[in-house]
Amino acid sequence: MLEKIRLDNILFLDIETVPEHPNFNALDDETKQLYDLKTQYQRRDGETPEEFYERAGIWAEFGKIVCLSVGYFTFKGDIRHFRVTSFFGDEPKILKDFNNLITNHFNQPQHILCGHNAKEFDFPYMARRMIINGIPLPNKLNLFGKKPWEVPHLDTMELWKFGDYKSFTSLKLLTKILGIPSPKGDIDGSQVGHVYYVEKDIDRIVTYCEKDVVAVAQVLLRFRREDLLIEDEIIHV
Repeated sequence: MLEKIRLDNILFLDIETVPEHPNFNALDDETKQLYDLKTQYQRRDGETPEEFYERAGIWAEFGKIVCLSVGYFTFKGDIRHFRVTSFFGDEPKILKDFNNLITNHFNQPQHILCGHNAKEFDFPYMARRMIINGIPLPNKLNLFGKKPWEVPHLDTMELWKFGDYKSFTSLKLLTKILGIPSPKGDIDGSQVGHVYYVEKDIDRIVTYCEKDVVAVAQVLLRFRREDLLIEDEIIHV
């Protein structure tokens, strides 16, 4: 079934998120209390909400998107390319630009969104942040009333589970065991907030995010038993 999906009908994506504010003290008192309640079971014994605030980016209620990278295949005869581009900076603009992209180019029934652990994280996070920012939900993220088989989403982590609901496999581990060049560079997800707020190096975050998009595409190619992308086939636009 997976082999029957045309690769050029799939939009691969990844997002990078950070806490919505540079530090805990920037929150108003009510939001501080709500964050305390939200994270009470995630924090270690004795760890304060303020100390835990660097993790706030994983919740759409307390975080924001600073980079959204996408990639898609193009074919011209026997020539295959994978084009990668990113939206970054101001979150409302990121979401509006992404909305425009999928509304204008990936909005037909055959089009599918694909990411790693995206059904649990990327897709709902984007939808929630769109609602928070007053941006209309695109059809591909609006799941209300859809049956499971009507949801236009692929998740490489879910594909790897093969029905094993308790399994979590990171993209880094999956690329390692499948013989795919590691997508990770000089930072990991836990450091994105520091790079964004302290180092103010958005280019570094964009590079990190785009590597993940390429890695997800490579994983899907391995699932389909197709040749992996080589460097000359990857175009950054």
